[in-house]
Amino acid sequence: MIEQTLAIIRNTFFESIRQPIMLVLLIIATLAIILSNPLSAFTMENDQRMLIDIGLATIFLCGALLAAFIATNVLGREIHNKTALTVISKPVGRPLFVLGKFLGVAGAMLLATAYMSFVFLLVEQHTVLQTVRDPVHVPVIVFGVSAGVLGLAVGIWCNYFYGKVFSSTVIVVTTPLAGLAYLLSLNFRFDFAVQPISTNFNLSMWMALAALAIAILVLSAIAVAASTRLGQVLTLVITLGVFTLGMVSDHFIGRPIKGLEDLWLQRARLQNQTQTVNHNYTIVLESGETEPVSKTREIATVPLRNFATTGEKFKYAELKTAYAIVPNFQVLWLSDALTQSHKIPPAYIGRTITYGCLQVVAALSVAIILFQRREVG
Repeated sequence: MIEQTLAIIRNTFFESIRQPIMLVLLIIATLAIILSNPLSAFTMENDQRMLIDIGLATIFLCGALLAAFIATNVLGREIHNKTALTVISKPVGRPLFVLGKFLGVAGAMLLATAYMSFVFLLVEQHTVLQTVRDPVHVPVIVFGVSAGVLGLAVGIWCNYFYGKVFSSTVIVVTTPLAGLAYLLSLNFRFDFAVQPISTNFNLSMWMALAALAIAILVLSAIAVAASTRLGQVLTLVITLGVFTLGMVSDHFIGRPIKGLEDLWLQRARLQNQTQTVNHNYTIVLESGETEPVSKTREIATVPLRNFATTGEKFKYAELKTAYAIVPNFQVLWLSDALTQSHKIPPAYIGRTITYGCLQVVAALSVAIILFQRREVG
């Protein structure tokens, strides 16, 4: 059983990276990330902040598109062509089949995310040129271009002489080369002067990219669940819809929840059942400096729901349920912490990973339920 599941994972992974759409979207992502450097120079201020926002947004959006396209092709196409029956008719249960397909897609998505992350880290290390007098970071350009050219050369060579699939070969070869180019560029200044590798290494950037990878895996699980019943177009619509809704859930779901709580707090204030408390915390900056913050909060001395009407209680329960079900990608979007030079606590990343894993488990559970009675023969 384990060997068969591993075979499904391996075959799904290679089938995913062989799809031309993956290489096409990765090329588009590469161009968009590279072009974000000169385009960010037109902000007049906060150029590096704009570069980080555009780069992370490009990775996230391309990851969402890849999740939808790949999930449909590796699962939906097999169901449509009835080739899934061949695997399911063997001693492989439907839950293991869905799980194996997701893990294969997840491996391909992590590889694609790693490639886009290395490209983004190289572009971010180059930094935005504020004026024409700012020096070009030669090591970044030399190592980055060399990785890309070498990866394409290996892909062409293996395709021509050994019949290997060009797209998968380029992705598999270029990704570690891009990572090596990033590590090498950390050792040099813009003029190839040697510097400690820790000078430009940004751990918070890696944490933000890790959180983004978790978000992409959540979208991959949702795409797999949708593809068990729907075609490519509807899977793409649902995946992008969840992506959009997850980015604005704080506004459309969180704000009404906060509005009800504020209304109940106002009623508690009229009955003199509130008190003011101090909330003190410290913001740690990347430089090692700390910023103590002190805020005052007004809280009720009794549960807020005591001041709610019956209709408000039902509405609050519905909103809280929707807020729990819809993936909140804002907690995985750490661009603000990066642009404001706030240090990201490792404990926060641990909590986001746990949150992402729970969302993945929930999406895969739905996928298994939907696939249990799906006709594949």
